[in-house]
Amino acid sequence: METMPPAPGPPASSAPPTALKVLSVRAVGTTAVLAELSGLPAVLALQAALLKQPLPGQMDVLAVAETVLVMADSPRSARAMPGLLLAMDLTVQARAEGRLVTIDAVYDGEDLAEVGRLTGLGPDGVVAAHTGQVWTVAFGGFAPGFGYMVGENQVLDVPRRSSPRTVVPAGSVALAGIYSAVYPRQSPGGWQLIGRTAAHMWHLGREQPALAAPGDRVQFRPVRELVEVVASSAPATEAGAPEVPSGLRILSPGLQSLVQDLGRPGHTGLGVGAAGALDRSSLRRANRLVGNAATAAAVETVAGGLTVQAVGDQILAATGAAGQLTLRRADEDQEDAESYSERNIPTAEAFVLLDGEVLTVGAPKRGVRSYLAVRGGVAAEEVLGSSSTDTLSGLGPAPLAAGDVICPGDATVSQVVSSPELQPDFPGPGVTLLDVVPGPREDWFDGAEVESFYSQEWEVTPRSNRVGMRLAGEALQRSREGELPSEGTVTGALQVPPEGMPVLFLADHPVSGGYPVIGVVVDHQLDLAGQVPIGARIRFRRVEGAG
Repeated sequence: METMPPAPGPPASSAPPTALKVLSVRAVGTTAVLAELSGLPAVLALQAALLKQPLPGQMDVLAVAETVLVMADSPRSARAMPGLLLAMDLTVQARAEGRLVTIDAVYDGEDLAEVGRLTGLGPDGVVAAHTGQVWTVAFGGFAPGFGYMVGENQVLDVPRRSSPRTVVPAGSVALAGIYSAVYPRQSPGGWQLIGRTAAHMWHLGREQPALAAPGDRVQFRPVRELVEVVASSAPATEAGAPEVPSGLRILSPGLQSLVQDLGRPGHTGLGVGAAGALDRSSLRRANRLVGNAATAAAVETVAGGLTVQAVGDQILAATGAAGQLTLRRADEDQEDAESYSERNIPTAEAFVLLDGEVLTVGAPKRGVRSYLAVRGGVAAEEVLGSSSTDTLSGLGPAPLAAGDVICPGDATVSQVVSSPELQPDFPGPGVTLLDVVPGPREDWFDGAEVESFYSQEWEVTPRSNRVGMRLAGEALQRSREGELPSEGTVTGALQVPPEGMPVLFLADHPVSGGYPVIGVVVDHQLDLAGQVPIGARIRFRRVEGAG
């Protein structure tokens, strides 16, 4: 769910430049740091400076309200960043105006009358105030295309709804605090809804997918009706039966089977998370076995049940927490059980699945996620440089379904396949120990609560998914009241909502959040975390520094 940042300071003007400094820098796990600043003008100044002249090892930058999250390519790079950030002299000057985007909106939102009452303007006054000023997209977050817009005045400063809606329609024009935004897709949300638009806030067919990116200006224009231009369909053509491509036909996708590669880092400013395989080392191993590039896309499947049939001969390898791999050949002229011959295939070893043969991935005894690589990689359309499916934002290929055919791509880098490889031990139903770097918001909990976090065993609940692992145990109590301003988050962050049950963020997590993060799992154990099964227990061990 989206969160509401605090109101920023006044926007930069034509007054003389003001020198500012980074106030403090906090470690965020082993490969990121969080720079704290005095307000939005300083945040935007630091963001601009880092984008213009990146720090050594800088991978991505996310500016949100009062902080800038800087992600690094290694723990070594991250360790050097605090000193470099604290030494920076930021000069806030009048920024060049961005593009002006005009958005037509019908003002008939469910909360329009309430906003009129809260502001004292009445419904007509709210519409006049919203359309009578130019809004600037300060930063992105929550979802791709969701831009936090700051107006020229604060007459529409209203609180969020006391009870968030479970469903907010795509295109809803909303207010919260001094911000305005347009929901790019249907989602839960607690902002006040004042209207709706047919504008596509996020569209991958555009060179810049976000209709209004950070720095752009937005003018809302009131209309009575919305007109949406729909691209005409291509004329139908006469054709015979479609040719079945070579590849793997999905007979059963199991619980969940997705196309995944190493993800799409570097786009958090647009509200786009990295996604990618939860067990990156297993994905790399599977690709290495069949002679693919490490970045090639493969199939990630959960808890077994995936069944595929070869269409043409294919070279495959299964790694990760794969259960028994069963290969069978069906005689199409008979349907009795004796017409099937079965044999077992070892994991972490390349093998050939001949045309018509069927492979079933069994339920793993330890771990939860298996990876099936095909020589050449899975051919799938790339979105922002990656074929990964992001279950939170909806980017990437749809989850695999029975009848789908996945085709090999051109990601082969070796003329030969690799020798069989050893696999690590995967987590079982017992206790998995994960190392955690404290903070960046450990100071929201007193010593007794921090001790409780590290001393108890947390159970992985069935509500867990690729977005986050929801844990159950003795609830943690905050020592501070109020809301934390939204700030960037990373994979491995342990966010603690008001109910006190931590959520361990995994690859599809939102790029920003408003709950305190008590600690972050070290980067080299994220693959292990992604393999912890439902019902298993986790214990966290405090480690210092970004080693």
